[in-house]
Amino acid sequence: MTTAVHRRLRLPADYRSPAAARAAVREVLVESGQSDLLDEALLLTTELSTNGVVHAGTDLDVDIAADERGVTVTVTDYRGGPIETNLLTPDETAEHGRGLLLVDQFATSWGTTHDPTGKGVWFRLERGGPPARTRYGQPTRPRPESPEAAATGPADALVWLVHVPEDLRQRLTLPQLLSELLLRLCEVIGAAGGAVYVDASDGRGQRMVARQGTAGLPVVEAPDGIAAPEAEPETAESAPSESVPLPLPRPLSGRIELHTAPDAALTESWHSLAQLSAERMTIAIENDRLRDMDRARRSWLTYLAEASELLAQSLDVELTLALVPQLVVPRLGEWCALHVLDEYGELSLAASTHADEGALPLLRRLLSGHDDEEITDRLTEAAHGDGVVALPRPAEGVAVPLIARGGVLGTLSVGRPPDRLHAPDDVTIISDIARRAALAIENARIHAERADVSQAFQRALLPSALPTADGVTFAAEYEPASTGTDVGGDFYDVLELGADQWLMCIGDVCGKGAQAAALTGVVRDVIRVLVRDGRPLGRIVELLNQTLLDQHDGYRYCTLAMAVVARAADGALEIELCLSGHDKPFLVRPGGGPDGGEVPNPEQVGECGTAVGLLPEVTVTPVKFRLAPGDALVFFTDGVTERRRGGTLFGHQRLRRELRGLAGAPAATIAGKLTDAVLSFTADPPRDDIAVLVLRNEPAAP
Repeated sequence: MTTAVHRRLRLPADYRSPAAARAAVREVLVESGQSDLLDEALLLTTELSTNGVVHAGTDLDVDIAADERGVTVTVTDYRGGPIETNLLTPDETAEHGRGLLLVDQFATSWGTTHDPTGKGVWFRLERGGPPARTRYGQPTRPRPESPEAAATGPADALVWLVHVPEDLRQRLTLPQLLSELLLRLCEVIGAAGGAVYVDASDGRGQRMVARQGTAGLPVVEAPDGIAAPEAEPETAESAPSESVPLPLPRPLSGRIELHTAPDAALTESWHSLAQLSAERMTIAIENDRLRDMDRARRSWLTYLAEASELLAQSLDVELTLALVPQLVVPRLGEWCALHVLDEYGELSLAASTHADEGALPLLRRLLSGHDDEEITDRLTEAAHGDGVVALPRPAEGVAVPLIARGGVLGTLSVGRPPDRLHAPDDVTIISDIARRAALAIENARIHAERADVSQAFQRALLPSALPTADGVTFAAEYEPASTGTDVGGDFYDVLELGADQWLMCIGDVCGKGAQAAALTGVVRDVIRVLVRDGRPLGRIVELLNQTLLDQHDGYRYCTLAMAVVARAADGALEIELCLSGHDKPFLVRPGGGPDGGEVPNPEQVGECGTAVGLLPEVTVTPVKFRLAPGDALVFFTDGVTERRRGGTLFGHQRLRRELRGLAGAPAATIAGKLTDAVLSFTADPPRDDIAVLVLRNEPAAP
């Protein structure tokens, strides 16, 4: 049954006051039948009363009012000034700044009071309210009322010393939990205060992770310059202290340091109780460490997966080299650099970055080998070894080799984080990143080499220059569908046969890659040999068809347009055109009359025939016509007309309109502007090769 209980007491600015306040709250809650609120109420009372003792240094008034729904506790001090309500999460190692954060986290409601003589903070805890949230965001299960919590026997004292209810523990960070356990230990054994120190073996040494009271501890300045109370002048030198080790597994170590007031002594069994509390703290520290390790492991796995994905997307060597340091800094160190081995086996700086851009020039000088020979020697050692090499100051860090497919590409160097050395896990991740980066760099190099070979092969399949002659101009444009390792199947050629006679040829071999390129070379060479042998165009097509059929590859064929061009005595060009499965070229005429007149629509000329390489017999029909001065003959491949924007093709009609606007223009202008119009038809890259070949009969100069 719940009864209304009210207590009010005044406490001095003494290290014993928080314990007295807790005892009063415990008594009120037990008397009112609300022991289920005991843990949260004691925790918040401790925070507020300790803050009052440490930061105010005045007497404290503690008002406790329990009713049928809950309890309200108010702690008032008599130091003037505003209350700073900063609810930002403090640093895990901070020794202050948790009071109002905990109040806000656990209390049903809370607030402040002000009067001319002082200020206070109150909190209220209610039964049956909305469930509190754990620090992981999950609601806690309500605890049943526990009358046994009020028991004061030895067994109950031991339980209370080490047992923190699960729902409360889940809402506390490790420093908060250790502070609560330390406070309980101090109350049970009569210590004035204490601290918990842990060395995580991370190069930072022992750090204080929890403290209670001020006796025996250095005076610490709180926010806004509020010093610790002068009423407690004890220092680490004057106050008696006892130390109990924490039984932490290697490589961790730690201790509990307990302090007593000069006029007090610890209980007889204090050492056994302290050891019991130390074991409980060790469990909490180890559990927290394992959780952190698990979170870190998942985080590193995600990091490595994302890094691999980014590296795999780049097939550009320079981009890959620049990307690696950006992936490392600042996650694994303050700076990162990549050195690559040149053809002489010497290391050269390829890429670097620094968390502080202002320090990047100095870093580059150090790592370039001009200012520090020791760093250069260490990098060389890393490149010719298979392990981790430590780098000396002022570029302190580690260097690991970049090894891919059994070969050494260079080194990856990472500077130490600003506040610590690299941990073993950091070095493991750096080595893993180095392996992935080396493989990405090697893949990018292989791709670049293959692209160079393909582009050289592509250039070999096209004429390096077109013939020039008075009154006749040739022009061509070629846009491959791929600038990578594939070789396109489109080709063109212009061959000078004799004085005032030429062979024009354009074609499209089915497919891409090495096989298509090989077939393109065969077609081009066979045509050159046969036409120089004086064979007519029809016979050339027949022999070429037989040659391709002899290749025994039924999936490879070629469309072809050939024209023999000869200059006539009257200045016209006589054309013999033969089409073998290829699009008809456009004949583009300028406007008529001395003033130009209306430009006629370009017309397609020629007779369609059978593509070569498909059937045993081919049928082609050579066609003869003349090109008057100013006329142009425009050949193209299907990459022009089949250029697609969504569901719309560039098509023959759009091509006709473009050529009509280019009537009378020079051959190079026609080829260039037509290609630009086709490419700008859509923002998508070409899906097929685009080839344009133009012949123009230049009019005589006026």
